[in-house]
Amino acid sequence: MRVSVVIVSRHRPALLRRCLLGLTQQDLPGFEVVVVADPAGIAMAEGFAVKRLAFDEPNISAARNLGLVQAAGDVVAFIDDDAVPEPTWLSRLTAPFADGQVIAATGFIRGRNGISFQWRAAWVDAEGHDLPMAVDSVTLLSSTRAKAVKTQGTNCAFRRETLAGAGGFDPAFQFFHDETDLNLRLAGHGLTAIVPDAQVHHGFAEGPHRRADRVPKSLHEIAASTAVFLRRHAGGATDQHLADLTARERRRTLGHMVAGRIEPRDVTHLTAGLRAGWADGLSRALTDLPPLPPPQAAFLPLHGPGPRQGLVLSGWRHQAPALEAQARAAVAQGRIVTLLLFSRDARPHWHGFGMDGVWRQTGGLFGPADRGEAPFRLWRMTQRRDHEITRLCRLRATE
Repeated sequence: MRVSVVIVSRHRPALLRRCLLGLTQQDLPGFEVVVVADPAGIAMAEGFAVKRLAFDEPNISAARNLGLVQAAGDVVAFIDDDAVPEPTWLSRLTAPFADGQVIAATGFIRGRNGISFQWRAAWVDAEGHDLPMAVDSVTLLSSTRAKAVKTQGTNCAFRRETLAGAGGFDPAFQFFHDETDLNLRLAGHGLTAIVPDAQVHHGFAEGPHRRADRVPKSLHEIAASTAVFLRRHAGGATDQHLADLTARERRRTLGHMVAGRIEPRDVTHLTAGLRAGWADGLSRALTDLPPLPPPQAAFLPLHGPGPRQGLVLSGWRHQAPALEAQARAAVAQGRIVTLLLFSRDARPHWHGFGMDGVWRQTGGLFGPADRGEAPFRLWRMTQRRDHEITRLCRLRATE
């Protein structure tokens, strides 16, 4: 089974490079990568053995379809440019496709601190409402047009034949609800796998629709896509739907205002954009999507991925310079390197992947890693190190 990974990137070349670097550390060998990006992203990707497609329009569905047409894998996975995959991500995400009934798969997503979960598993109904479910192992589920397993766009994969046959992503969804629409359209075609240990880190980088602190810049496309979604799947977009959306987004923007992130005039501006977006969504054409063509380019395996040895380095923050040098040297030798740096306090922990290919975790020896942990707990250095390694070894090589 051949696997393709599609990344859409626009105006974030540095983050695209980090994502590609993370893909070179995957333990699955022989997959290809298709980058659909603006000119800056295309230039940056020249340093990697990937397929490159120039596209500089604000329509993620159209961009993904371009990538899908060029993807020559039997299974096509998608990840955002501001995300980084765990080294075991792709092998675990695509493993369920060995069952011929599986047409889609999705995994879990860790949030900005790199430890707590941003997303786990949920159904989605015909009005676009998420219905969380508890899943702790690989689970295969069937969907209906009334309730489908929701895949997240930054951590999902589809059988290419099924996805292309359904016309791919609907370009009417320029941003938001694009994969949710697809989940409902694919209902009845086969099973969707939820794979908890297929994980990516996603930090919500700044983009055209929101700032890095998750404050929205515009609600136009959220409203437009919501109206299109309701027209296609719920029998129509009503005034009550608009009222519900307006109330929900107003609560969110008022929360940002109370926190001091935006001003009252910004709330007014965002609300006006929402109403304009709703009108836009009501006017967008709902068309039947023709099947996409077979692969238009030969399979191009990425150089570098495959099983690797791991290495965990740990120490105090004041030892960082020497440990950092060791970590970078080990990455250059082809190892998966995790660096744990502790301070003598109870600071909360942060975990992430650097532009140099090193996984880092920083925080207080006595501080919480996951947000649900106690704010203070006594540890010895060796105990804390072993505790963190036990958590991480499920997701990447540590020795």
